[in-house]
Amino acid sequence: MQRTEERTAAKPYAGHGGTFKNTIADIDTPDPSVVYNNGYYYMTFTHNGTDVMLMKSRTLDFREAERKVVWYPPVDTMYSANIWAPELQFIRGKWYIYFAADDGRNENHRMYALEADTADPMGSWTFRGQIADETNKWAIDGLVLELDDKLYIVWSGWEGDVNIAQNTYIAPMSDPLTISGPRVMISKPDLDWERAGGPPYINEGQAILQKDGRTFLFYSGAGSWTPFYSIGMLTLESGLDPLQPDNWMKAPQPLLTMNEETGVYGPGHNSFTTSPDGTEDWIVYHATSGKHDGWNNRKARAQRVLWSEDGLPSFEPALALDTPIEAPSSSGVFRAEHAREDGGALLFDSVTASVETAAPLLAHYVNESGKAAAAAVTANGTAAGEVALPPTKPGATGYAFANAPVPLAEGGNTIGIGGCGAGCRVLAVELPRFEAEAALTEGGAVAETNPFASGRGAAELPAGEEAAVRFLNVRVPASGTYTVTIAVSNATGAEASAAVRANGGKAATLTVPPGERSRFEPLALQLKLAAGANEIELRGATGALKIDYLDITAKD
Repeated sequence: MQRTEERTAAKPYAGHGGTFKNTIADIDTPDPSVVYNNGYYYMTFTHNGTDVMLMKSRTLDFREAERKVVWYPPVDTMYSANIWAPELQFIRGKWYIYFAADDGRNENHRMYALEADTADPMGSWTFRGQIADETNKWAIDGLVLELDDKLYIVWSGWEGDVNIAQNTYIAPMSDPLTISGPRVMISKPDLDWERAGGPPYINEGQAILQKDGRTFLFYSGAGSWTPFYSIGMLTLESGLDPLQPDNWMKAPQPLLTMNEETGVYGPGHNSFTTSPDGTEDWIVYHATSGKHDGWNNRKARAQRVLWSEDGLPSFEPALALDTPIEAPSSSGVFRAEHAREDGGALLFDSVTASVETAAPLLAHYVNESGKAAAAAVTANGTAAGEVALPPTKPGATGYAFANAPVPLAEGGNTIGIGGCGAGCRVLAVELPRFEAEAALTEGGAVAETNPFASGRGAAELPAGEEAAVRFLNVRVPASGTYTVTIAVSNATGAEASAAVRANGGKAATLTVPPGERSRFEPLALQLKLAAGANEIELRGATGALKIDYLDITAKD
């Protein structure tokens, strides 16, 4: 099972694509703060108000992420209780977490900071004390703004000592731990939408997005305990002083608000991150699925930031939980610079699987030696096949599949790929798997939770022509015929089949023998796929089937 494809830099291949569905975490994750750094996404959030937890994931899907509480507060201090909205930031080469806490009395909420002891944010942290301006008023949701080589801190605070309104303040900093000047109010909740559910009236949950010299300061308004919680925006044009309130222009309407049609309520307290290749901006926010959920059931969700021709950001309306979303560009591509080196081999850690399985591996490489090369593949230290790496043309990247699926254990895995000799190097690896629960379902087909399935989910495809499971954004590096392996369960007691089409073309028949419930058998067929994005559809099942995943490998 071997295939090598090349593609020039004119239209670079950025990974196998695929889709995901919100939410991106299976536990409550209010006030999500997400950062992409050195091959990983990190998320922190309000973790029951008791400590500071970090999660680490290769992709924006945090359901199988590594989790670690990195800091517990001591008892009987002014910062021992009600730990709210930790904000993870990488500033001038160091990791910081800013958070708010009190002694059990809300009026004593103030901002504090942790500093990482190592380059790895999953390591140990040191408490660095309170981050306070000269007024020392109630303060939450602090984060640092870097602008024109200067530092500022932005937060939500009270003007006095009574909980009437939360305003947006900014102050200069001499370093990431020290406020060096007076606070300046740059926004207060004076618009109708900001005052919904009050008093108190709310500006909080600030987040920063910068592009082409402009600084966009997002914030959440309306009561966080209401479905009206929404995301607004302030804009600072290039070159203007952020400490001058009149330089900030407030959008009159929120950019993201509840969507009763899609069942999304109280979207807010967001952060921004990027796709792994840096070509896209993404918003991560929390929301609930019930109009009366209040502070319950707040889970992190993600959508891509859209940019207008005049350089302003916007978002699609808050998306339903059953809406497939194209994965961030280059998601699931594990690059060599983000691997560990061991004896000439590249080791990619934290490759997660929800069940024991085996997945295809596609290597990105350059081989300008003029000779055929090969690289050994390992999984958790055990040999798992090899990848043949034919010569590539100057300036071109080659793509080659391993000669066997890579076995993955439940939990975290380490995938290794060996050296391939002089003039040859592996640039990245990826596992081209597409989960059926993330596909588009229609006509009675539905996604479902299934603990025995890859990704802990599957899609149920009932019999009939109307029902369909459609895998969107299936990307391959070059046009050609590929082996498509579909894992299917057929508990009907009789043989069943379904038609499989790529891009609306000629149907291939997938014949599924009877088997056990929730036992998914991988069945292979060949399909012609185009370079770039494809759609693969299963329709017309003759009996009820459950679809686990779809894998792409080379033609035999």
